[in-house]
Amino acid sequence: MQNADLSIKKDDIDLFENLTDSEFLELKDLFHYKKYKKGAFIIAENDMVKHVYFIRSGLVKLSYFDDDNKEFILSFAQENWWETDFPAFYNQTKSSLTLQCIEDTETYGLSFDDYTAILDKHSLSKYFLEKSIKGHIANQNRILSLLKHKPKEQYEQFLQLYPSLLQRIPKSVLCLYLGISRETLSRLYKTR
Repeated sequence: MQNADLSIKKDDIDLFENLTDSEFLELKDLFHYKKYKKGAFIIAENDMVKHVYFIRSGLVKLSYFDDDNKEFILSFAQENWWETDFPAFYNQTKSSLTLQCIEDTETYGLSFDDYTAILDKHSLSKYFLEKSIKGHIANQNRILSLLKHKPKEQYEQFLQLYPSLLQRIPKSVLCLYLGISRETLSRLYKTR
């Protein structure tokens, strides 16, 4: 992880769009810029989760590892998305998930205390509620897809929802996300 003195601009995060210039100036120093190399963990299992992360650039995966160290990928987050281990962040507990960079990634981290303070003081609850609802809907749709669809349909749905990610995600990582073998993914690539 590398820290840099990168001054945040009003158009860096859509959160700032409806703020006055004085509100932006008051809030901008609460967001802490960090740069991570490909493969680095932003959150490792059992870390205290003190931040929610806005992805300025790059791509990350949120994963769970079972007792046999088998990885299950819950989600990806790319530019202009927010990500963290949300249960651990909201409850201020240790992470049961990992957040790892698939590409070199730049983030703006917002601490839990600053997050709760700006919700109250700057009426940003609506912004974060909308983001949370969209994330919740995406997670429910993913669960339903896993329950209802065969691998080919899951793959097609992924392509439809996230076409730009296909070239950015290694095939082995996409297999983990879809819960399929490398051979099955190769067959699906050929049928496209």
